[in-house]
Amino acid sequence: MTTTQHPLGSGFGAASTAEEVIKGIDLTGKVAIVTGGYSGIGLEAARVLRNAGADVVVPARDLERARVALKDVPGAEVEHLDLLDPASIDAFADKFLTSGRPLHILINSAGIMATPLTRDARGYEGQFATNHLGHFQLVARLWPALLAAHGARVVSVSSRGIRFSGVDFDDLHFEHRPYEPFVAYGQSKTANALFAVELDRRGRAEGVRSFSVHPGMIVDTGLAKHIPEEALRAAGALDDQGVPVRDPARQFKTVQEGAATGVWCATSPQLDGLGGVYCENCDISPLVTDETEAEWRADAGRPGVLPYAVDPESAARLWEVSESLTA
Repeated sequence: MTTTQHPLGSGFGAASTAEEVIKGIDLTGKVAIVTGGYSGIGLEAARVLRNAGADVVVPARDLERARVALKDVPGAEVEHLDLLDPASIDAFADKFLTSGRPLHILINSAGIMATPLTRDARGYEGQFATNHLGHFQLVARLWPALLAAHGARVVSVSSRGIRFSGVDFDDLHFEHRPYEPFVAYGQSKTANALFAVELDRRGRAEGVRSFSVHPGMIVDTGLAKHIPEEALRAAGALDDQGVPVRDPARQFKTVQEGAATGVWCATSPQLDGLGGVYCENCDISPLVTDETEAEWRADAGRPGVLPYAVDPESAARLWEVSESLTA
């Protein structure tokens, strides 16, 4: 059954932390992979999952940096993975599958934001290739382990950045239109949300459920390094002294608050039997309508997801395109 894009009334909110939403949940015997799990909200997600008893694997391009970052997460495993390198993705997945372990939780948290134009070895635009295609291939390669869990959840970290762009199927890689960093970012985040919709449709009969999340705006994780400080001030994310603003009601969150929705989607029994939805503030987001879109765009604290980011037909089309692009 398709899950309605409508809040549950979870009892949590914008200021809830990852530790709060996972309280009382025992993950002993469960296996989790967290991409980007050695910085920002990915690191916090890895930490709380491990503290709840899960075996946690953190794929990383920079192994030494990851090991240093995870020094206070005893038992976390670090393995090499470069989301821009298809061979690296296959090697990581093959090693995990060879271990014979099921995969109960996969949080796709790694990502880049508003970068200058880069292309991977295939000529694909860098943000789309990293944020979407790399994770698409990772999920495809790890599919046997997700099935073996007999109840798995895949969480893709999307963003309110969906407002910058839908997926331009006619020019995914900015070969015919001027490159705009935030348009490319928005396209990749919309792709994350659409991926969750189609993945859930394909996987739910076999126990694989999927969610996408908006974590909030957390500017002190390194993700915003390509955004000028004056732009962050203008957006209200930094104060006059350059200090990050903390106001979860307006989506300006701490790392602990930013990790909460992803962890909630990955572990909460409130979501048993549900999937294929976009979530924020530790609940399912409402659907933005034509009547409410102007207000939603003007109010950063107003929850909601644009219809094009959860459209089933676009999700199915993106899946087929992604299969072709990743062979």
